[in-house]
Amino acid sequence: MNSALAIFRALANSTRLRVLALLRSMELSVGELAQVLGQSQPRVSRHVKILCDAGLAERRKEGSWVFVALGGADTVGPVLAALDAWEAGDHWGVADEARLAAVRADRASAAAEWFEAHAGEWDAIRSLHIAEEQVEAAMAKALGDAKLGCLVDIGTGTGRMLELFAPLAGQALGIDRSSEMLRLARAKLSERGLANAELRQADLYALPLQDGGADAAILHHVLHFAQQPGAAIGEAARVLDDGGKLLIVDFAPHDREDLRSRDAHTRLGFSDEQILGWFDSAGLSPVQIETLEGGELTVKLWLGRKTGIETKEVKAA
Repeated sequence: MNSALAIFRALANSTRLRVLALLRSMELSVGELAQVLGQSQPRVSRHVKILCDAGLAERRKEGSWVFVALGGADTVGPVLAALDAWEAGDHWGVADEARLAAVRADRASAAAEWFEAHAGEWDAIRSLHIAEEQVEAAMAKALGDAKLGCLVDIGTGTGRMLELFAPLAGQALGIDRSSEMLRLARAKLSERGLANAELRQADLYALPLQDGGADAAILHHVLHFAQQPGAAIGEAARVLDDGGKLLIVDFAPHDREDLRSRDAHTRLGFSDEQILGWFDSAGLSPVQIETLEGGELTVKLWLGRKTGIETKEVKAA
């Protein structure tokens, strides 16, 4: 009864109803909500707090920004169903959707400017190995066509893995420490309309998921930045359910020391023995190893499955 009272009190305000409607479309920062609603940030923050206290919304801090998303489905679902049944349309909804389109455009513009400024850095790395399209095709083949359930992309960066694989997942979660990267990813996911994908700022050594909460996890060109690769793999394994898959994509051992000094690569690639040793320590059974040559750097794929069900013999390609 107390929970129902808090929900109805929270909804007894036109601005908070508008906020709820906006969050159905996309996760928004408090500043973006203020922009769409035409209200001050402190005022919007007060409305957001009331919604969060009622469980209708959640706040996530990323650097100096605070992003707001819908609350848990158990609480929000019945409320949204009721609002849909009662909805007769109003001028606020039309105006808010128009201003929301402007927010999407601003995000896309900021992302384009960042990529233009950093394109040389990305191109320099990509020129050293096989085309990214071939890497992504190999990843898709390794993960298969079956639904992925809950997918976690660890070190999501600009959200490319979510863009590729979220359509196969019931729920997709992108994790990154960089608030700047998450803003770029958010712009991309918004453009693609991937409603089942969300983003969280967190450390790869402390993922914001419960034990066994995910069915698949990806570490795509992330591990060579890690100070403790074994710990990162162990944490990824922790959040996988029995039978869950971990796909690692990274470089084979190489001697490009300039990548360490220029691009902050902590590790200059990994051997099969290293990865399989970490798999074993984390309770993962190797399923597939693939080598993609073509360039100065060789790309490797390692697919592991969390033990607890029978696994197939490891395949090398």
